[in-house]
Amino acid sequence: MSAADEVWEVIAPVHRRILGHPFVRGLTDGTLPGDAFARYVVQDALFLADYARALALCGARAPGRADVDMFCRHASEAVAVENALHDRLLGELGVSPEDMGAASPSPTCLAYTSFLLSSCALADWPEAVGAVLPCYWIYWEVGKELARAGSPDPRYAAWIATYGGEEFGDAARAAIGAADRALTDAGPAARRRAHARALTAARLEWRFWDAALRDERWLPPGD
Repeated sequence: MSAADEVWEVIAPVHRRILGHPFVRGLTDGTLPGDAFARYVVQDALFLADYARALALCGARAPGRADVDMFCRHASEAVAVENALHDRLLGELGVSPEDMGAASPSPTCLAYTSFLLSSCALADWPEAVGAVLPCYWIYWEVGKELARAGSPDPRYAAWIATYGGEEFGDAARAAIGAADRALTDAGPAARRRAHARALTAARLEWRFWDAALRDERWLPPGD
């Protein structure tokens, strides 16, 4: 088993839970309420702004130039592709630029981006890669699984096509390769810390979809 495969073994149970989540199942059978999907897209757009920063920080910690270049490239190019998808979907979902400008991160979105930024800014290289890897790998695996089923809703089908497609697959494979290199060279204690970061990130991935379905909100001031 490769070092990257060990990470997948740690996060695979969460991936299975994600595939069974009503939000994800609803993308393929068309039962996901449009307002839940709109909440997800808004939060994902907010998430991506800080995810790009986390990727750039992760790249800055890489010991080899190839991984520096790859993560910094993903911070701009890969995120730009997802932002284009969001721009299209937000219009189709009736979310105006003014609505988007007034949006703020949900508790789960803030928790996830804060975790990624602190992992990539303060932890060592294997932990930084472990933290960012689940967003690549889980989305790719979910996208491929959903692509086999398709969706009757063209908005959901466009989302599935992005994450189940070859372009995103290439980015995910590159990140998996970086994780394999980082963890192969790491000692047992560093691997355990990286696995723990990956598991936390995977759990936050699950919560991200769940928060959109539940319409998670902050407690009002004074309550």
